[in-house]
Parts: sequence; C-alpha cells; structure tokens
Amino acid sequence: MSEGNRQPPMSVFTESWLLLREPYDAQSRNTDVRGAVADAVAHRASMSIADLGCGIGATVRALSSHLPMNQDWCLVDHNLSALSHAQSLALAPRAKVRTMLLDLVNNLQTALDGSIDLITISAFLDLVSREWLDQLVRRTTMRQIPVYAALTYDGRVMLTPIHLLDATVIAAVNQHQLSDKGFGPALGPNAAAEAIDRFQASGYEVVHGKSDWAFGPTDRKIQLEIFSGWTDAARETGKVPISDLNEWLSARRAAVAEGCSQLRVGHVDFFARP
Repeated sequence: MSEGNRQPPMSVFTESWLLLREPYDAQSRNTDVRGAVADAVAHRASMSIADLGCGIGATVRALSSHLPMNQDWCLVDHNLSALSHAQSLALAPRAKVRTMLLDLVNNLQTALDGSIDLITISAFLDLVSREWLDQLVRRTTMRQIPVYAALTYDGRVMLTPIHLLDATVIAAVNQHQLSDKGFGPALGPNAAAEAIDRFQASGYEVVHGKSDWAFGPTDRKIQLEIFSGWTDAARETGKVPISDLNEWLSARRAAVAEGCSQLRVGHVDFFARP
C-alpha cells in the first residue's frame, strides 16, 4: 500500500521503499481485473497509455506483457528522482517510454493532453481528494478513456499474532490516511469505493476485485517498514498514547524477529471502461 512510510505533502516516497514493495504489488494485482484490461484492448495493434503518479515505473513492468505489442507510455510524476529511476530500470521490450515531470495536483489536464487509449493508476487514489477524483472522472469520461486503477488501500488489516492494541493503532492509521497528502483532505480507505461509484454513475462499466498484500514470516523487511510507518502515522494523529505505540511496535517487531508475524493489507483493483 502507498501508506507504508510517513507521507509529507505531495507524498514523496523513497525509491528504496518503492523497490521493496514492487514484487509484492506485482503478485497482488487482481488477475481478473487485469484480464479485463487485456481483453478490452486485445484488438489493438498499438496503444498510448498515461500512467499517473508512476513512481519508479512499476506499472509498466507489471502490465506491459498483457497489452498489444506496440505501446507508448507516458509516465507522469512530480518526483524527479523517481522518474530517473523509471527511465533507468529494465522495462518491457515492447514498451516505448517517456516521462513527464508534473504536479498532478494542479495540472491533471496537462497529463491528459493528446491521444490516450488507457489511463493507469497504481497505489495512488487513496492519496487524492474527492475534488481531484471528481476532476479525473469528469475529464476521462468526457473523452471516453478507460481507466485501470490498481492497489488502492481500503482500510482492511489482518494481523497475526493478535495484539490488544491492533484495532486502536489501525484506526489511527486509517484516520491519518484521510489527512492532506498534497491534494486536500484525502479519500484514504474510501477511495476505491468512491471511484467505482463515480465511474458507474457516469455510465462506465466497472470490473473490480481485491488485490491484498499478504506477508508471511519470511517477509520481514517489508513488515518492519510498514509497522514503523504505521507507528509514525498513528503518532501524528495524537489519538494513541506514545507508550501504547511503543509497546505495539516492540511487540510487532518481536513477532517478526521470531518468525511468526503475518500481515494482510487490503487493496482494491478496478477497471472502468465506457
């Protein structure tokens, strides 16, 4: 989920975090939703794709092999360092890639200029405001562009072993998710449901399904990163005593060290098409 680290305005994520999560993202993507995307464009000889909030370009690597042979990707992000990584990392051979450094808060229309056959968004919608989502839906449906949105956090968390403070900490994390990530008050865990409703109300057909992260005892590094990030987020809300947060984080780290920690983080994928 895009929430694993503390999130300053404009939600700048480190390349190390994005690299760490990429293989888990890839295996978590919902295959039925991805299959619906592939089926919808299978007749095309070529296509142009705009990837909004692209990070280090993980969506290209996850999706390209399922699309027509000739693809022109425009990777859009406000983070110059991430865009540089996206250019340097190995990409699918069938994909021609260019990058666009852009503030999506105020310049969504610029990202959507020109001919676009598909918009992709991954681990991003939970960061945006209701107003920004409305703008995205309005601009895409007006032009009848399909949208594939993957890995949107939906607030569900399952932890093993259970700790008495789990519910308290996760509630604070989910409250933090609603704070301003640069776009205004964020939709957070409500983002996927609201986006699906808006596209359907605009006459789009929407295929959706769960794309949960599932971590086992051997997935130690990413669990430690997530638990640390969640502790920081919960602390910022002021809703959980520091002593309780320290106790919870110590217990979670101990479970990871003992090889008994398991974690599931709820995400949703959807494909909206005219």
